[in-house]
Amino acid sequence: MPRAMVNGIEIEYVLEGDGPETVVMVNGLADEAESWGYQVPDFTAAGYRVLTFDNRGVGKSSKPAGPYTTKLLAQDTKALVDELGLTDFHLMGTSMGGMIAQEYAIAYGDDLKSLTLSSTYAAPGPFCGRMFSKWADMAPDLGVPFVMRDVTLWAFTLPFFETREAELKEFEAAMAAMDQPLEAYLAQLSSIQTHDATDRLDRITSPTLVIAGEEDILIPVALSQRLHEGITGSEWLTTPGGHASIWEHPEPFNQAVLAFIERHV
Repeated sequence: MPRAMVNGIEIEYVLEGDGPETVVMVNGLADEAESWGYQVPDFTAAGYRVLTFDNRGVGKSSKPAGPYTTKLLAQDTKALVDELGLTDFHLMGTSMGGMIAQEYAIAYGDDLKSLTLSSTYAAPGPFCGRMFSKWADMAPDLGVPFVMRDVTLWAFTLPFFETREAELKEFEAAMAAMDQPLEAYLAQLSSIQTHDATDRLDRITSPTLVIAGEEDILIPVALSQRLHEGITGSEWLTTPGGHASIWEHPEPFNQAVLAFIERHV
């Protein structure tokens, strides 16, 4: 995959499709560009060009010392799209990527034709704050793969565990094989612990869709709904699944987001 030297680091990215409209997808915590594997084919088939990339701290992108912030990660994203000459694009982020996308829309809203915020929040609050503190405590002793296998329990729904054993084992194996360095994981984790756009959501003026898995217990649906309520004129939607709805039920998620984007081309 090609790499770009931007914002003082190297970012590995993939630009696929040849449509006139571009969708930029921003990953969640510890996820690489491949985490959008259930979305990219549908979006390119719909006629869009799609940019995915490894955030600072994961995959083959640079992993400088942290901690990181979602604002810094948004600056990385801005530097990358500028390097690639992308303007007037559709921005979509899930989980941590949704927090990065908020910061992007606050700082660089003129770049955007639309904004999709998936399974994310404006601020972690006491529930998510405590959860992430536990992850930060566990990772140095038990390792990043252990923590991420635990995350699987929070990310998928009961029916997934009961009826899709083969897929579950694939995801668990992928989590067990993660090679993100501990310090890079903690640096990314810090960004979601400290993210708070609550008092700045009024600066988001792009057409916005806030979408959540209807059974999300990792980032509770109520937190995503508060994010929607804080962005004037935003649309609200839930689709089947939990926090990992983009993997567990990609078809309804993709259809919903594509329908939203198509109204803003």
